Amino acid sequence: MASFTLNGQATTADVDPAMPILWVVREKLGLNGTKFGCGIAQCGACTVHLDGQPVRSCSTPIAEAEGRAITTIEGIGGPEGELTAVQQAWVSEQVPQCGYCQSGQIMSATALLRDNPSPTDAQIDAAMAGNICRCGTYTRIRRAIKVAAGQIEPRQEEA
Repeated sequence: MASFTLNGQATTADVDPAMPILWVVREKLGLNGTKFGCGIAQCGACTVHLDGQPVRSCSTPIAEAEGRAITTIEGIGGPEGELTAVQQAWVSEQVPQCGYCQSGQIMSATALLRDNPSPTDAQIDAAMAGNICRCGTYTRIRRAIKVAAGQIEPRQEEA
């Protein structure tokens, strides 16, 4: 039995303590926003926050979450489904192509901006280095992070 806070709610899960957080949140608790990518903590598609820090949920056992707080992509928005500044920037900058890696990208970007609200390009690149986008949207990801940080204006759609 694992006891933790999930997206602000006290939660228990009757699972093997070695089960990765990814499978607990997806398969046992039904939160499908966190994606399985590589399964070896190399691509970042499975990124969640554990006590506010980004972790690869595919390789972090639920035992490490005992008594701690897990936040998934479903838990970062407002109570009425409002988008965060990072999510809004992802939309305004049209970041996703296939979209598969985006929840992990957004979780890493959210942690970056919480710790460093005005990151440089090098700091963005360093913080996001563990998140792979097979579509190659890295330029749009960096721009969206800068928009969310308030460093640049969002693009306006052309009429």
